[in-house]
Amino acid sequence: MTSTPPTTPPVPSASDAECRALTRTLRRRGTLVLSVFALVWAVAAASGTGSATDAVPVGIEAAAVLVTAGAIYLGYRKGAAPSPRMVSLPANWARGVGIVNTVELVAVFAVIAASNASGRPELIPVGIALVVGLHFFPLARLYDQWQYRWTAALLTALSVVGLVLVVAGLADESVRVVVGLGCAVVLWGSAYHLAVRG
Repeated sequence: MTSTPPTTPPVPSASDAECRALTRTLRRRGTLVLSVFALVWAVAAASGTGSATDAVPVGIEAAAVLVTAGAIYLGYRKGAAPSPRMVSLPANWARGVGIVNTVELVAVFAVIAASNASGRPELIPVGIALVVGLHFFPLARLYDQWQYRWTAALLTALSVVGLVLVVAGLADESVRVVVGLGCAVVLWGSAYHLAVRG
């Protein structure tokens, strides 16, 4: 009677382990960045609801901090299950991300400068939402996070809604509230998706 050696599970290769680590790092970083910018949008929206000491803006800001903290906690918790899918990054992805983010930053400053120069500051949140939304389209490919296409589409749609509200003559503060809270919700949704689903 011959005995068979006990079988042991295969040991993942170094490349697999590195890919898992990179996937975890990128998704945690994405959760953090999305959550923080959602918080910024929420604070901007709160500024359109009254003075800084009023109950409504303070309540919005407090809730925004809690939602942001929740997303970051879920993204960085130690007991989180591994991402169900490892990212497959294109060549020179980091350079591409740098270019996209630089163009976005320049475009945001251009929107602010052009809106102020034309005497239409109410267009600032609309223009920034459009710029941020559009920049997620290439990021979806560069980060291999195809859910960013939904982020891009929803933010772009919010910029169109904001423009319609401006044309309709809605008050600057109301436009800021609608666009700001809308963008915050979209970015928080993306952050929670990354944190929980990968």
